[in-house]
Amino acid sequence: MAVAVSSCTDKNLYYNPDKAHHTPTGFQNINGKLENSFSRVAQWKWQALFKEIRNADAYDFPLLAPDQKKIRDPQAGIQATWIGQATLLVQMEGLNILTDPHFTERASPFSWMGPKRTVRPALSVEQLPKIDLVLISHDHYDHLDRETIHLLLEKQPQIQYYAPLGIGRWLIQEGVSAKNVAELDWWDEAAFQNMKVVATPLQHWGRRSPLDTNVRLWSGWIVAGESHRFVFIGDTGYDKSHFAEIGRRYGPFDLAAIPIGAYEPRWFMKDQHVNPEEAVLIHGDIQSKLSIGIHWGTFVLTDEDLTQPPKDLAAALDEKKIPHDAFQILTHGGMLEIP
Repeated sequence: MAVAVSSCTDKNLYYNPDKAHHTPTGFQNINGKLENSFSRVAQWKWQALFKEIRNADAYDFPLLAPDQKKIRDPQAGIQATWIGQATLLVQMEGLNILTDPHFTERASPFSWMGPKRTVRPALSVEQLPKIDLVLISHDHYDHLDRETIHLLLEKQPQIQYYAPLGIGRWLIQEGVSAKNVAELDWWDEAAFQNMKVVATPLQHWGRRSPLDTNVRLWSGWIVAGESHRFVFIGDTGYDKSHFAEIGRRYGPFDLAAIPIGAYEPRWFMKDQHVNPEEAVLIHGDIQSKLSIGIHWGTFVLTDEDLTQPPKDLAAALDEKKIPHDAFQILTHGGMLEIP
């Protein structure tokens, strides 16, 4: 798909009035807008002052050293290594895929303030194998990191980027070659070698500054090969219509990456971040054979303790009578192999 490049404007260059998630100035969720008004944000932050929320330095999460031999010469049908937050290295059918790459210390526009990592990335940019595809879900700082993009551009300029509408423009403005950027709308399909890449709907939002709320789209991603299918649910609230449709059109999936963290307080986070119970519903809706929990344990973004998501996931799986090995938690640096 062609990528439009122009100066900043309050006009949506991609606007299609026939699409419910398009607006003349940007994008929206089709089942209602998220309520992120200043007063609600202020209320959340005020209430958080009276809670005991540990900072990043208070955690001591283990960090595994990924098996570099397996990474350089993968033998499994699908091999996935959790680097941290929403960053996975997925290796399938001869391709190396990176999701929402983040390799710096903070999820912030600043190097000196903002959410700080509890544990360093399990792989550095220099340790990565040759990356074929990068999938970007949306423009929040814990998913789209400017410094990381520049590091990847310096070390691996050949990477092909797949991004929702508007984020491709941002990548090009940061120096990525236009020929290496594909912007897709929801349900658009693109081909890469023997793979099909599909952008899927999610319920979320986007912003990198106070002046660009929802000017760029958000999406999930499917990579379908000749023998295996992977789906990346970068960040989302729960909307059964989206996930049931993903499963109906493209399921079942051999592997799914589903967020399980950043969900408290529910009155504020429910429409934008699923909790583990809803993550289990997504696992079923999309017909995932095996899922990995992502988007937890790396940055302190919300009110729950970072050790809580795995516990809540285990309880949700037990309630649904789903085996724990069907929806797994990896240690930072942990690797999952599907024969």
